[in-house]
Amino acid sequence: MATVIKKGKIPNRTIKIPQKNIKGKLRKEFILEGLGCANCAAKMERNISRIKGVTNVSVDFMRKSLALEIEEVSRTDELIAAAEKIVKNIESQVIMKEKMLNKELSKEKVHDNEEHDHNHGEGLNKKELIQLSIGTAIFVIATVFEFNFWTEAVLYIISYILIGGEVVLKALRNITKGQIFDENFLMSIATIGAFSIQQFPEAVAVMLFYQVGELFQDAAVNNSRKSISSLMNIRPDFANLKLNDEVKKVKPEEVNIGDLIVVAPGEKVPLDGTIVEGKSMLDTSALTGESVPREAIAGDTILGGFINKNGLLTIKVTKEFSESTVAKILNLVENASSKKAPTEKFITKFARYYTPVVVISAVLLALIPPLVISDASFSEWIYRALVFLVVSCPCALVISIPLGFFGGIGGASKNGILIKGGNYLEALNNVEMVVFDKTGTLTKGTFKVTEIRSFNEISKEEVLEYAAFAESYSNHPIATSILKAYGKEISKNDMKNYEEISGYGIKAEIRGKEVLCGNAKLMEREKIHYDAIDTFGTVVCIAIDKKYAGYIVISDEIKEDSKMAIQGLKSIGIKKTIMLTGDNKVVGSKVGQELGVDEVYSELLPQDKVEKLENLEKQKSSKGKLVFVGDGINDAPVLARADIGIAMGGLGSDAAIEAADVVIMTDEPSKIVSAIKIAKRTKTIVMQNIVFALGVKAIILVLGALGIANMWEAVFGDVGVAVIAILNSMRVLKVKK
Repeated sequence: MATVIKKGKIPNRTIKIPQKNIKGKLRKEFILEGLGCANCAAKMERNISRIKGVTNVSVDFMRKSLALEIEEVSRTDELIAAAEKIVKNIESQVIMKEKMLNKELSKEKVHDNEEHDHNHGEGLNKKELIQLSIGTAIFVIATVFEFNFWTEAVLYIISYILIGGEVVLKALRNITKGQIFDENFLMSIATIGAFSIQQFPEAVAVMLFYQVGELFQDAAVNNSRKSISSLMNIRPDFANLKLNDEVKKVKPEEVNIGDLIVVAPGEKVPLDGTIVEGKSMLDTSALTGESVPREAIAGDTILGGFINKNGLLTIKVTKEFSESTVAKILNLVENASSKKAPTEKFITKFARYYTPVVVISAVLLALIPPLVISDASFSEWIYRALVFLVVSCPCALVISIPLGFFGGIGGASKNGILIKGGNYLEALNNVEMVVFDKTGTLTKGTFKVTEIRSFNEISKEEVLEYAAFAESYSNHPIATSILKAYGKEISKNDMKNYEEISGYGIKAEIRGKEVLCGNAKLMEREKIHYDAIDTFGTVVCIAIDKKYAGYIVISDEIKEDSKMAIQGLKSIGIKKTIMLTGDNKVVGSKVGQELGVDEVYSELLPQDKVEKLENLEKQKSSKGKLVFVGDGINDAPVLARADIGIAMGGLGSDAAIEAADVVIMTDEPSKIVSAIKIAKRTKTIVMQNIVFALGVKAIILVLGALGIANMWEAVFGDVGVAVIAILNSMRVLKVKK
């Protein structure tokens, strides 16, 4: 697989990068500095979505970002102000800053030591750590030494204020804003309730355990953010712009098309371009996941994000940074989290109702049993109800589930697979049929002359020469391969009466002789006797003055790992593999047979492929998904029609990146197997977290209602479960090659 693209391989075309204005709507993106509560992020998204004039909202807790799609563009400032007010009402310390399009994921702040909220994930500053330490010391003294009741109570109250005072204050502030069911409120009610029934040591210990657990949770979340961000650390920081004999270090955005840049050994290639001088080995792993370096020489096209290993390269820039491959990839990965998986949507909706239901249950548990059971005491049942309150926060799910999908997308990108959203990642779990285009997908798409046969006393050289003259006006890959095999200058003066017969071939007068060059149907049309050829490849027949002169076979090579890809898909349970091609039946059947494809449909036009895809969709189950794999340039209608469109050969292909739901950044069909395996592993980890978190909480709720579980277990059911679920989600980042 050649990661370095040879000169001339990429067609000249201009494809627009996704802009902020989308179909009459305006897209605005913001960084939410200081955001640390996953549950609060879900509330922000829910409340902002209710603003009239805002059509789409996505709050990404992992990336601390807010994306707004505004329909009423004239009210932009007003709608942004309304969104900011909601953000402030939910989390007063959060600062909303507008983000520039294509700002790099790797450069975003993953934590902020100055603006923080220790209750929700930004970490404690030095002053608060000292306060927590003093509170802990007083708590230990009160617990270890013997004091009278009032001295002991005062010591516990002081330690409680030092350890959890900020939690209580924030709960009160949030209540005034209508934000009741958050973990500040729940922890405050639970621990103050414990004080009211004189469970002093447990009240302080639970708050201490909660704060320490939050620290571990914050550390786990921040570590996850850093790990995912590092996967996409492909954005170049600078470019060495060559001006006459001087080299100036500038930002990549300041370089224009046609400028010369110099890339020294060890530096990242900052922009897409063509090498004009130098030779080196390139590390392409950041974009393709391929660990083996590739050689690059003058004339080769290379992409921003590659790392220059050893030689000094001078590159002529062919795209501005905003249009470069690396900018498009970063933009895709950043926006991937806005397309939420069905499981994520379910958990967000579930969390909305889960906490109020548990809180209401706690109230009923505290009031009803003492009234209906003769020997039941209020203090005992209030304590059991407090256990309910502590365990009712859904943060374990709200943090770990999106983290799992985000990690899956990040891990796939490290492996050269771009998945445009959690919805597509989850959909890959249900793939039943994979439909392939042939040329450029299962085959290399590079045609070359593999055989020449001549008849009737005409030499092979003459057959090739007449074919080259006939095809000299065509840009078709078959014509190009014939001209390349001929390799000589063609004088158009030797040719007269050139006529292209659509669907058949070429008719022309060359050096006074009538030459026919085309397919077998052309020979039949002109009533010329020819020999039928059964071969792997496209056959071009040539006749001179109504006599059959011979034929040329042009073949398209099968990719090295295409057969392995088909076998791999079958091994992971894909029910059917199908190949669609515009090529003739002989070629299509031979390729399909060699690869082991289940069904082959040949001689299809683009509209025929769409129709065939629609017929195939009727064969799958209601929950099953159909994948179409194409090159992303000629197959856009089919890619759009399929449940999941996968574009092959994404390197340098703007159309591929924009048309598909999944982009394979290399030309390897086997990466489709990897993508499905990553999706299945991600779903497994996500389901583990759901079952674990809900299972532990359910057990603690039952045991708490029976008086067996205490508040220590309840805090573990809240913070402890969240930490374990986050650490489990981190496993999805480890993608095997």
